[in-house]
Amino acid sequence: MSRKRIRSRSTLTVAATGRGTRAGLRLLAGIVAAGTAGACMSAVPATAAAPEPVVSRGVTIPAFYTPPSELPSTNGALIRTEALPLGLGIPGLDGRPMPGTATRLMYKSTDSAGQRVAVTGAYIEPSTAWKGTGPRPLVAVASGTMGQGDQCAPSFALQNPLTLSGDTVSVGYEALAIYRLLSTGAAVVVTDYVGLGATDRLHTYVNRVDQAHALLDAARAARAVPGASVTAASRTGLYGYSQGGGASAAAAELQSSYAPDVLLAGTYAGAPPADLTSVMKGIDGSALAGALAWSISGFAQADPDLRAVVDANISPTGKAALADASTMCVGDALFGYGFTKSTKWTTSGKSIGDIIAADPLAKAALDKQRIGRLKPTGPVRLATGVQDDIVPHTQARQLAVDWCKKGADVTYDAIVLPNLGDKILTNHLVPLITDQGDAISWLTDRLSGKTATSNCWSMPVQL
Repeated sequence: MSRKRIRSRSTLTVAATGRGTRAGLRLLAGIVAAGTAGACMSAVPATAAAPEPVVSRGVTIPAFYTPPSELPSTNGALIRTEALPLGLGIPGLDGRPMPGTATRLMYKSTDSAGQRVAVTGAYIEPSTAWKGTGPRPLVAVASGTMGQGDQCAPSFALQNPLTLSGDTVSVGYEALAIYRLLSTGAAVVVTDYVGLGATDRLHTYVNRVDQAHALLDAARAARAVPGASVTAASRTGLYGYSQGGGASAAAAELQSSYAPDVLLAGTYAGAPPADLTSVMKGIDGSALAGALAWSISGFAQADPDLRAVVDANISPTGKAALADASTMCVGDALFGYGFTKSTKWTTSGKSIGDIIAADPLAKAALDKQRIGRLKPTGPVRLATGVQDDIVPHTQARQLAVDWCKKGADVTYDAIVLPNLGDKILTNHLVPLITDQGDAISWLTDRLSGKTATSNCWSMPVQL
């Protein structure tokens, strides 16, 4: 029987209810298993017992992704590494793989509750030389939404660009941005986020602190990878769109207090979900309605106030849906829950957003996730499509306004495109592609030491 291990049964009541009601549903129960593959390099002692294999929607998760029972104390400390074959890599003319040599990582971070957590990811040493000034820089990439099942992890997608079976569909769409960044000569480290890939807990989807810490600690971990050319003196950029845009934005805000040793040169935050109250309304009933299930399940695991509201208001049908979605990737969610309204998941027939808004404790818990209350470190480029109705344009623009009021160095870009279809993801996904070249060029300039020019002065007339 397939398992997704959770820290304790009490941490996610909703995910333990109603399982087995849909074909392909995977149980999220069990105990945390310790151990490490013998081929892995480990910074902490390995236990003798081999971990029980974890299977998520028919995909066996490699033992590498099972965290050990004890974690190091230092944030960003490597726990283990192993070679990672790139699914889209090719041999170069000089014998080196193109676009680079990849290493799978597990490293230590700190979650939003202040507890130690193991996070997985990948580091890629580029084959291309860095032609800018200073030592080779590093870009820490926060992937856009991949899902909540462990088989959806970004590092897994680098090895398996397309996972397609009768149970799951996952596409490694971030490879284009990652490979374009590598072509500049910058090294790249990718985080899997908390609980995505690592099998000991559920992925805390769009949790501001978890994502920011995981991204910053990935940058720290990259410096310790055997053979890595990046050091503490390397300029570091943060790059992310959608879920990744929120992660990079939050990381820029928390860098000064959490990771001052990371030499942050610039941050790209595309379509950031800064105000989750607004974003919940955007995704409810959309093609990506499954993402609402991921956020609710993740926050129910991490926050007692939201957990109480979920337990009290989600119907048995809703609990079964949340449990089912918790092992899905984006493709699965599109097919399984596309255009579903959360009113079908509640006992009262009210939307999940309305239920949270009516509960002061739950509303306050969600409001803690708001990005924009802190001044980000260094220059930030914030881009948002004016027609985006999944991660609403207005709340992303408001983040730029909030940062500008704090004196931040913000380059704001409103991407003007025609309406390409309401609630079907096109208005959200097309700017990901159309803005990518400009985003990478802007970030490369920051990594080269060039000064950014803020356009906060133009916000009153910007869309």
